Amino acid sequence: MTATTTHTRPVLAARRRPARRIPWPALVAAAYAVAQLVLVSPHLGLDWDETVYVSQFDPHRPAAYFSAPRSRGISFLTAPVLAVTDSTTVLRIVLALSSAAALYAAYRVWQPLLGARRTALAALLFAGLWTTVLYGPQAMPNLWVALSTVAAVGWFLRGVHPHAQRRALLGLGATVAAATGFRFSDGVWLALPLLAACAIVRPWRRPAPALAVVAGVVVGSAEWIAEAYVRWGGVGARLHVSSATEGGMGAHWAGGLAWRSLDGPLLCRPCHVPLTHPELTVWWLALPALTLVACVLAGRNRGGALTWLPVAGAVALSIPYLLLIDYSAPRFLLPAYALLSVPLATLAADGMRAARRPGARVPAAGLAVLLLVLHLSAQYRVLEQNVADVRATTDHYRTAAHDLHRLGLTPPCLVSGKHAPPIGYYTGCASANVSGNNRNTTAHALLRRAAREPTAALTKTRSGPPRYARTWGRHRLPGTGLTAYVPSRHAG
Repeated sequence: MTATTTHTRPVLAARRRPARRIPWPALVAAAYAVAQLVLVSPHLGLDWDETVYVSQFDPHRPAAYFSAPRSRGISFLTAPVLAVTDSTTVLRIVLALSSAAALYAAYRVWQPLLGARRTALAALLFAGLWTTVLYGPQAMPNLWVALSTVAAVGWFLRGVHPHAQRRALLGLGATVAAATGFRFSDGVWLALPLLAACAIVRPWRRPAPALAVVAGVVVGSAEWIAEAYVRWGGVGARLHVSSATEGGMGAHWAGGLAWRSLDGPLLCRPCHVPLTHPELTVWWLALPALTLVACVLAGRNRGGALTWLPVAGAVALSIPYLLLIDYSAPRFLLPAYALLSVPLATLAADGMRAARRPGARVPAAGLAVLLLVLHLSAQYRVLEQNVADVRATTDHYRTAAHDLHRLGLTPPCLVSGKHAPPIGYYTGCASANVSGNNRNTTAHALLRRAAREPTAALTKTRSGPPRYARTWGRHRLPGTGLTAYVPSRHAG
């Protein structure tokens, strides 16, 4: 009797313990990391923009020309990895794990506001996009702006509470600074709806949240502003050069371009591509309608700020990419998607709760799962195609670099012309151009440098040599569509 009682006590105690809560946001972040490591990281070399960003602090290669619109946040992020190794694979793995951790941290800010399940659903809606998976392990700023932005809006909603903890204001300032550091213009556009909310919403008219936002923009833009004075003579001059580099910032409706390029190419400039798979863009076309429904329903309930402030932020961050430029890229709207995932997750959760009538719960859950699976399947299909395209492009860069080595280009050396920054990076050479958006030298200066070190001018095979290289030797680079012109004294 005594033995039996002693044996059953632990069992009874175990039954009284509350069931452990499932860490849904952490599971989403872990799945996001696995998706990157399996589907993307093993296959990709560094693309054009990546070579520009990582070369800034790469001790093994010369820095490529850094144009006026760029910000150095992603260069700072990758610098510690490059200080240890020049392995692209290691860089990809570190960025994949870091972006998954950042996804968890950014959406974890929302958990006290939404609850664990809605937070996890919002993270899943964003992490499931092909652009989010593709750019997770890439050295590109747009995803990091998106994660900083969603965290900043969450900290803001927690920080405007009269009894908010100091860490909410510190988190708000830090995440606004991060977004601005990764991309200066996006940080400014993020700050506008937050400051407007401080002015319009009476309970939020407190100096602390507004000061945190302003401080974040100032800290995040300090390096960009300092560089503007050092290299361009001031902020106004840098903004002018940035506008020229972007093709002239002005009134342009780019919504149709964004739709046509939604599934690729990764940069649509000029954007004359046809829409090849319209059925895969249904989610994007439904996004404004679903957002409007979420806003209408939020207006009828308390806590509507959890919907309309992310929507306001998404609208503000979309303005420059939908109304001010005449080209598009799928990654441009990542910050907007990250913010819209919050009200859409709330809308979906409210819909499921409304369907909990007898006999309706199972069909509603089944329909929701089916729609999610179809959406993720479509995203995987587009991801697979774009990963293949990026891999083919970077393979061309590597092939060209191998052929240039065979022609005698070894560091210190110089590459100019078509695709000079990425091919120069793979070759280990500096890159320079006498025209175009990446112009950073003159023909006279380039010729003087070519007299001292191995140099190659790259053009499309059918284009002929640039004017300054008419007397140089012509060498086709098989499999790349490019021809290299090399001074005969340097040709291997």
